Order: sequence, then C-alpha cells, then structure tokens
Amino acid sequence: MTRKIRYLDIKIVSEVRRRDVDWPRASNNEGVPVSNINSFGAESTIASSGNEYRIWRIDSVKGHETLPFSLKVLLENLLRTEDGKNVTKQQIEALGAWEADSEPNTEIQFTPARVIMQDFTGVPCIVDLATMREAVGELGGDPTKINPLAPAELVIDHSVIADLFGQPDAFERNVELEYERNGERYQFLRWGQTAFDDFKVVPPGTGIVHQVNIEHLARVTMTREVDGVQSAYPDTCVGTDSHTTMVNGLGVLGWGVGGIEAEAAMLGQPVSMLIPRVVGFKLTGEIPMGVTATDVVLTITDMLRQHGVVGKFVEFYGEGVASVPLANRATIGNMSPEFGSTAAMFPVDDV
Repeated sequence: MTRKIRYLDIKIVSEVRRRDVDWPRASNNEGVPVSNINSFGAESTIASSGNEYRIWRIDSVKGHETLPFSLKVLLENLLRTEDGKNVTKQQIEALGAWEADSEPNTEIQFTPARVIMQDFTGVPCIVDLATMREAVGELGGDPTKINPLAPAELVIDHSVIADLFGQPDAFERNVELEYERNGERYQFLRWGQTAFDDFKVVPPGTGIVHQVNIEHLARVTMTREVDGVQSAYPDTCVGTDSHTTMVNGLGVLGWGVGGIEAEAAMLGQPVSMLIPRVVGFKLTGEIPMGVTATDVVLTITDMLRQHGVVGKFVEFYGEGVASVPLANRATIGNMSPEFGSTAAMFPVDDV
C-alpha cells in the first residue's frame, strides 16, 4: 500500500495528529539568485502546457555541445546566477572550454536549487535561523526577513527507533512513541515550518531521507516565480547526508555537504568548487538472467574504486542505460560515497 507523504503538523497531547498538506511549491522570493548581467545573451523563454517560462540557454556558450550532461547542468547554473562577482564571465568561459584530461584549476560558484536535510544535522540549522531572528529583533529589525532563500526540506528519519515489531499496530505505536520521546523537538520544528518561508518538515515514519527525496521532493525541473516572472531550470540540491547522491539516479545533480555549507546554501550562498573532472562509465547490453541488481551495483563499485574517482563526477552513458530501471540507478547513485565520487549521474530520459 502506498502512503502519501505528509508534512509535519502535530499537537503534542495524548495523541498524534497529522493532516495532508500541499506539495512544496516555490513562492515568489526576490532573494533567489538570478543573472543580472547575462554576458552571453543566454536568457530566453520557452512555452510549455500553456505557460511561458524564463530559461537560460546553454547553447549561448561556445563548447557547450561537448560537455557531459552533469557539466551542462553546472553551465546553466552559472549562466543563471552570473553577477560579475561570485559568478563571472571568465568562469563560464572556462567551463565551456572544459577538457576531459585537464586538471581542475578554475574555481566556480555552484548555487543549488534546494537543500535537503535529515534531523540530526538539520535541526541545528533551524536553531541557527531562529537565533538570527531573535538577534535581529533585539536590534530593532524585522525578524521575519530571516528566511531560507532556497527551498529547504527536513526529513525526520535518523532519530526513529523501532521499539515494537511483529504486531499489526507496530508502525502506529512506534510513531506515537517517537512523538512522545521528542515532543519538544517536533514542537520547535512545527513552529519553524510555519514561521519560515520555503521550509518544510517531513514527519517520522514516512521513510528515509533519500527515499523521500527521490519519490516525493525531487522536481527534476524547478519552476519558481522571481520578480513576477516564472523561471524554469534544472533541479539541483545539496544535502546534509553523504548519500544524498541517490537522487543522481533521477538525473538531479546533488551531493552531501556539512551542516555549515547546507545552512549557507539555504541563505543563498553558493558552494565553492573546482570545475570537476568527469569519468564516463559506458553501459551496453542488458542484465542477463540470474544476475541481480546487487551484482551489478557491486561490480560497478569495484571497477570505479580501482579506476580512482575520488572528487570526480561519474556519469553513466551508452545504450545500456535505457535498460537500467530507476531503482537500480538510485542504488548506484547511493553508492557514490562508497567508490569516492562527488556524484554518480544518470541522464534524464524516458525510463
């Protein structure tokens, strides 16, 4: 049976109360970084389903056609956030001139579209935002101006304990015990969800953060209203868990970062990185009878460990990609930290 995800809405009394809410939709947020220079004339529009969206065309940059899929996502990101300071014309040109065998030597500023957190590292981030609001209020300012500039979602999964099992009501009782045990924490998170714009909490018992991310939170294409104009751009994320790379199986570029970096990303600060090297992994044929998905994943992991992919992007391509189902892609992406890569990307296709 499929359970619909619900965002946190609880009342700490003798029973648990949760209600269905709408999926997170980006609201107008003028703090969202958007290019105000447009050196390459990349800004354009596209019509889809009767709506018009602002986009940034990567074909405005020389060399874009030879870039791997993952670097095309980064290129669009730089075009969209070019400001002449953090993101410059020179950085964009350097990415367009990327060569597979070149050592990384150009630093770029990547601005993720959203931030995904789990409870152990996410709660301190919200505490910091609450503290900032308190400080602004004490200084005579408007505390409500302290908000995430990028959509942030916190999935409660790490603290959940299975006290009961082997009985029909085990799931419900475990959830109730979790709310009783950590009631103060959930009251605080519920306040945070109502107080901060673009911040949502997924309650305990829904699933692990990576599963929830790919099944419910990932957009693949983000749409967001900025200055009254609807913009569309690739979904990207950073997460406070090393296995955030599971979302790479959907064609969403993302990886794990520390709590400080995640909090900075929430506040609109870009992630500093060198233009990465990309290792292509060609897939051909189909999985033969008797070979499990686990066999494939472990074989790929072993091959990539031997090749050496630490700090690099791995990108899967070839005719065999079409025969790899999403579940297997997500599992391979999840294993990215095990073979050392920053990301393990599959392209967006019809699977």
